[in-house]
Amino acid sequence: MNLIIGSHVSFNNKEQLLGSVKEALSYNANTFMIYTGSTQSTSRSTINDEFTYEAYKLMLENNIDSNNVIVHAPYIINLANRKDEDKYLFYCDFLANELDRCKSLGLNKIVLHPGSATTCSKEEAIKNIIDGINYVYNKTTDTMILLEFMAGKGTEVGTSIDEIKCIIDGIDDKNRIGVCLDTCHMNDSGIDISKFNEFLDEFDSKIGISKIKCIHLNDSLNNIGFHKDRHANIGYGTIGFDNLLEVVYNDRLDVPYILETPYVNRNTNESFAPYKYEIESIRNKKFIDFKEKYEK
Repeated sequence: MNLIIGSHVSFNNKEQLLGSVKEALSYNANTFMIYTGSTQSTSRSTINDEFTYEAYKLMLENNIDSNNVIVHAPYIINLANRKDEDKYLFYCDFLANELDRCKSLGLNKIVLHPGSATTCSKEEAIKNIIDGINYVYNKTTDTMILLEFMAGKGTEVGTSIDEIKCIIDGIDDKNRIGVCLDTCHMNDSGIDISKFNEFLDEFDSKIGISKIKCIHLNDSLNNIGFHKDRHANIGYGTIGFDNLLEVVYNDRLDVPYILETPYVNRNTNESFAPYKYEIESIRNKKFIDFKEKYEK
């Protein structure tokens, strides 16, 4: 099995995609995930093609396939709520712009939180999401949206296989829609990760395993079904290292695994990204207690 694993990395104006690749390589990763700008605002810098060219040279030298690199849409986009039509269309156009930015970077998959039904029923919210994605697809080409499986905070949509299926069923261009699982979200939504194959059986019967294009690999601070979405470092949460390994090394899947685990405090003034140690643990199938070693 050729394990494809990486983490969220930064994308800043200094080096953009080139800096992202460098950071991923520092973790011994062979893929990564980026946001193309702030997660909480619509401010965006112009894509620098020179940085992108140099990034691809570095990726080629280190066997990083751009098809395995994931972009994440900003959290502020909420296609589920349509109470304010102008705001809804603004989100749709902003998402379309994000898809165009992906294309300019040569990346073809963007993860999207389906949204929250803050002022309407779940059924209405699902229709709003479908309408929004179809609108975006009519304005863009190539880039695939991956609906993220959510934890169920508040009125979140996409917290079950059935809700994800309802959205996918309404999308006109089925070739451009996929799913991103998140182990923490699944746990917090009520799914027992120790029975992951049972989940895959249901997913396959209702949607099809081929629609799973990416997995966010996270432990959870919460027990099953708490609907809180609080990520933990690999092996330090309630899901557990061995259960997460069963997800990673499941022979029914061949997808990128992306870590979104928390930074670790070294002391009161400094924190560090744990991804290098977590990737090493997963590759060697042996838990490294890096907090005991490095959290000082």
